[in-house]
Amino acid sequence: MGNIVAIVGRPNVGKSTLFNRMAGGRQAIVDEQSGVTRDRLYGKTFWNGKEFSVIDTGGYALNTDDIYQDEIRRQVLLAIEEADVILFVTDVTTGVTDYDEEVANLLRRSNKKVVLAVNKVDNNERINDTSFFYSLGLEDLFSISSINGSGTGDLLDRVVELLPDEKEEDIPDIPKYTFVGRPNAGKSSIINAFIGEDRNIVTPISGTTRDSIYTRYNKFGYDFFLVDTAGLRKKTKVKEDLEFYSTLRAVRAVESSDVCMLMVDATRGFEGQDQKIFHLIERNKKGIVIIVNKWDLIKKDTMTTKENEQKIRKEIAPLTDVPIVFTSVLTKQRIHKVLELAHEVYENRIRRITTSKLNDYLLPIITNNPPPSTKGKYIKVKFITQLPTVTPEFVFFCNLPQYVKDPYKRFVENKIRNNWNFTGATIQIHFRKK
Repeated sequence: MGNIVAIVGRPNVGKSTLFNRMAGGRQAIVDEQSGVTRDRLYGKTFWNGKEFSVIDTGGYALNTDDIYQDEIRRQVLLAIEEADVILFVTDVTTGVTDYDEEVANLLRRSNKKVVLAVNKVDNNERINDTSFFYSLGLEDLFSISSINGSGTGDLLDRVVELLPDEKEEDIPDIPKYTFVGRPNAGKSSIINAFIGEDRNIVTPISGTTRDSIYTRYNKFGYDFFLVDTAGLRKKTKVKEDLEFYSTLRAVRAVESSDVCMLMVDATRGFEGQDQKIFHLIERNKKGIVIIVNKWDLIKKDTMTTKENEQKIRKEIAPLTDVPIVFTSVLTKQRIHKVLELAHEVYENRIRRITTSKLNDYLLPIITNNPPPSTKGKYIKVKFITQLPTVTPEFVFFCNLPQYVKDPYKRFVENKIRNNWNFTGATIQIHFRKK
């Protein structure tokens, strides 16, 4: 189960820059205007041997002061509820604002682990000004400059120290499936449809982490856990409809499962938020099944499913080898198909191909369609093998791995998919020097 670090603070203190530094690459779109961080709020970081997710809570603030106060307050409350460690970013050039004090009050009362980063400390004068921030009453204080990176190493060292140890949960080694998707797509209805009132076949095991509830499903020849992340926890005063909220919940759900069923509301179509959750699942290398629910509400002619399916595949490209099923939880239409597909994807995700089979099949194909030569240099692939990783990863040993481009990696991935069933599983292709 992954640890989550949430970055909070008012706009323009440099949260996004810090997020980019932690998550690698310029992911958030940073704009000079107040409160313009859009979208890429989620990244993974690996530091001192620990991997954790970073969430940037910026970007949902509306620009009027009062709503704005509420908005930040909501984000802080969310972070308190969902994150393991909170990184509170302030700005040395503005000094301590009322706003910072309000956030600090919420954080102090929460008993959460909080690290205070005083940002934009990029010269000696400013170092002296950081001492004013001790007035916020938070002990772990670091002066940093997220633009040039000074101080961020020590900050991360501390964040990692505060992360809870990943407890190995005492959970039987059976598949873990989770339903994710936007609010109102029918996640809880489908879980109820499976579990039904027949509660005796269901044994909820509360994970030792405080937020995933594993419900064991054992009938019709299936044995797996349904991971429910939100259903059995009390709803807080925070409004559920906040997009940020569903993103956070989705992160938790995705990280604690093997196969994710992405529920899409047929009446709304496959939208931006669905696509975001899809990429979140893909980035975490989990199995994927797409369920288009409320199909009973769609007027149909002969082409409808086909057209819809093609539309979705276009949206999720390049990973299009994913099962898509059209259901209606209300009429129980095809909901057992969902379990079959989840099971199949789980099997595909753990599939192992022997080295001899890989080489017998792929080497002739590569000989006939070698990677394009670069600067007159020819790439020769000598040998292929599957890595002993949790998810399918293949290594192609060759003389000049640096010249192999993504389109060629997609070409060999498609050849692997054509010959073996990896539907719903993400495949990683590596070219390395022998």
